[in-house]
Amino acid sequence: MATRRQVFYSFHYKPDCWRAATVRSIGVIEGNKPAPDNDWETVVRGGHEAIKKWIKEQMKYRTCAVVLVGKETANRKWINHEIIEAWNASLGVVGIRIHGLKNNEGYITESGANPFDYISYGDTGKKLSAIVKCYNPSGSNSKERYDWISRYISDAVEEAVRIRTNN
Repeated sequence: MATRRQVFYSFHYKPDCWRAATVRSIGVIEGNKPAPDNDWETVVRGGHEAIKKWIKEQMKYRTCAVVLVGKETANRKWINHEIIEAWNASLGVVGIRIHGLKNNEGYITESGANPFDYISYGDTGKKLSAIVKCYNPSGSNSKERYDWISRYISDAVEEAVRIRTNN
């Protein structure tokens, strides 16, 4: 059996934690453990440098950052920071849209903007979205989209690692 990739999950906590937990529970790749609320509050109380340090520590030994893209994920300060940190650390980076998965109340939401459209790379001025893929799982309902993610997330991670190696 192949070794599962270790990944860092990036997502907008409040609106998407349920959807993110749903993806993380698939289990075909290993993700960073979420910080319990009281631990996260301690990190946040330490200010921006403490948050940056926590993110850097969470990314150690990871090979890819998986950005779980909800309606309000794009262009958020800490999401952008995580994407840039992952790219600069030579991790693969990939987006998986999760707006079509149900939340804890059974609702889905609209698609949000591509977070990689807000980040430039290198000296080119080009947007990261020119390189990094952001997948929109196919399916007409939450279960079909979940099944798509279950089937293809490990392939998306492997492709992201290859893309980063070549860029």
